Amino acid sequence: MNPMLLSVLIGTAVIMLVGGLGLVLLGAPSWAEKRLDSLSGSRKAKTANAVGALMRPPAIDMSQAQEWIKRLPNFDGLNRLYEQADVGLAFRRFLVLAVALAAVGGAVGSFLKLPIMLMPIGAAFLGAMPFFWLVLRKRRRIKMFVAQMPDALELVGRALRAGHGLASGLGMVAEEMPAPISHEFGRIFEEQNLGISIEDALRGLAERVPAMDVRFFVTAVVVQRGTGGDLAEVLDKIGRLIRERFQILGQVQSLTAEGRLSGIVLLSMPPSLLAFCYTTNPEYIGLLFSTPLGVKMLAVAGVLQVVGAIAIKKIITIKV
Repeated sequence: MNPMLLSVLIGTAVIMLVGGLGLVLLGAPSWAEKRLDSLSGSRKAKTANAVGALMRPPAIDMSQAQEWIKRLPNFDGLNRLYEQADVGLAFRRFLVLAVALAAVGGAVGSFLKLPIMLMPIGAAFLGAMPFFWLVLRKRRRIKMFVAQMPDALELVGRALRAGHGLASGLGMVAEEMPAPISHEFGRIFEEQNLGISIEDALRGLAERVPAMDVRFFVTAVVVQRGTGGDLAEVLDKIGRLIRERFQILGQVQSLTAEGRLSGIVLLSMPPSLLAFCYTTNPEYIGLLFSTPLGVKMLAVAGVLQVVGAIAIKKIITIKV
């Protein structure tokens, strides 16, 4: 087989495996999340009006995008990911950075005189690093937001008991608490000041911060404004529930620490050993890249690595 065609096929396979692994790790919405969506309602019909009222334009402007950018798969999901990560960098510069890293990966492979089939793999890996960084930044931001929610809900509850309205309580959170919760609650406060109903503004929060606790909060407020009741007491209960979940989550993390460390060691040993052998004795390990049987063995090893990563992830992940 042509070495160039083989390298392209291997690079495509690696990209598909990495993308599939990312989808598996991100996970699908649970039954409880779907139930909360059905209770709080849909906001898709009024998304255009809400976006037009924001102080900051969307990260990716479709009206000014180039034709090749419009052909990117799952454009709405990428736009939502970029917004959830809250990156202060223009999306065009972000794409330029990803392309530059891919070029650096290919150049480094050529400089080190690696086998031609490894060059597209290195380029694809470095080019995908900015997008992996987006996912990690999004998760870290959501985790910080949820950790700040109990204090924020207690502050809103005290404001309601003092005679303030819900919008005023959200404004107090935006003024008194640090980011990221101050930015999101401040955005809700500004949206309702500009004419958007507070229910729609809260549904927008649930879309930007896809966390179970946020959906509990949004659902409670939407239901209370439709049926009535003591919202301050409901917010206090939700804050107490979030604190208890954090305590249980801490216990789970301590119990699964050994499994997570074992998974890291087991997944890092094969590629580390391969790199060490190639550095010390390239002729010995080069048979894996120059013979058909060696290429098949590498492909099987890569598939087993992905399967092992998914299995370990399923074992050590306990939802609280």
